[in-house]
Amino acid sequence: MIKKVAVLGSGGWGTAVALAALRCGLDVTVWSAFKEEIDNILAAGENPLLKGIKLPKELKFTSSLDCVKDCDMCVVAVPSFAIDEVCGKLAGVIDSSVIIVSISKGFDKVNCERLSQVIERYLPENPIVVLSGPSHAEEVALAIPTALVSASKDEAAAVMVRECLSTDKLRIYSSQDIIGVELGGAIKNVIALCAGICDGMGLGDNTKAALLTRGLREIARLGVAMGARKDTFTGLSGMGDLIVTCTSMHSRNRRAGILIGKGNSISDTISQVGTVEGYHAAGLVNKLAEKYGVSMPICKSCYKICYENGNPNEEIMKLMSRPNIHEDEGVSWWSVASEEE
Repeated sequence: MIKKVAVLGSGGWGTAVALAALRCGLDVTVWSAFKEEIDNILAAGENPLLKGIKLPKELKFTSSLDCVKDCDMCVVAVPSFAIDEVCGKLAGVIDSSVIIVSISKGFDKVNCERLSQVIERYLPENPIVVLSGPSHAEEVALAIPTALVSASKDEAAAVMVRECLSTDKLRIYSSQDIIGVELGGAIKNVIALCAGICDGMGLGDNTKAALLTRGLREIARLGVAMGARKDTFTGLSGMGDLIVTCTSMHSRNRRAGILIGKGNSISDTISQVGTVEGYHAAGLVNKLAEKYGVSMPICKSCYKICYENGNPNEEIMKLMSRPNIHEDEGVSWWSVASEEE
């Protein structure tokens, strides 16, 4: 039974999930590697990334990793680039019975691994769950109705997380397709960056609808090639997360894309917005597409804009000028996946 929770990462999303856990009657402590960050949150009584949301006194904060020693569930909420370092610190400290819940989205920048694979490398005995779906931190923190997916190879662990965090404001479904749930959450950031670029260029709703639809096809194509279930990508962690990230100003990826679409450089954009997971993911998704031999033209264009000084107008023209084909042409991945089932 889960009673005590440690949340590693005091960003907006980590704090929002901590608040959700607190509402379930759990004992919750939020950790940050930076003591100054913790001191500022405590002094203000709110997280600067969740402005106007007062934090209850029952929610504890610390800069000591000792908080994981007696917890039942450890939520990993640090940015993708910090997962390796943080999990390295956990090894040998945290008990093997503790459920590790990854709520970060992205890939390991060195090996293109999914983040749960990085966690498993350091904590092979612990049950690992990925919690993902259409969920802006600001709305979860305010207890606005939200639905998520709890996925794990360990079905009992996925169900346990589902049951201990569900409320009338947070509905959680469980799944055993950890690959699909994780890939949907990571790759949609690339498409959201593209959606923002289109917005910044002043393009229309038609453009965005096409982008989301074909972008989802690309995500699913790579996902199935990597072992995911096709149905996962029509669910909350696929289509749901894609919609919310591509259409909301809460999304850093979309906001970053808007700046790029208006002519800002990549470096200036990142300095203004902060962590842009879609930028990092674009490079890694390009490598994965090449590794698995999967066609991902939208993601390829995003890669060129981010890393090869590609011009957004030219990339859109290339996409629109590709040979005309039947909509279902070249999607044998879908048929093969059906036959395998």
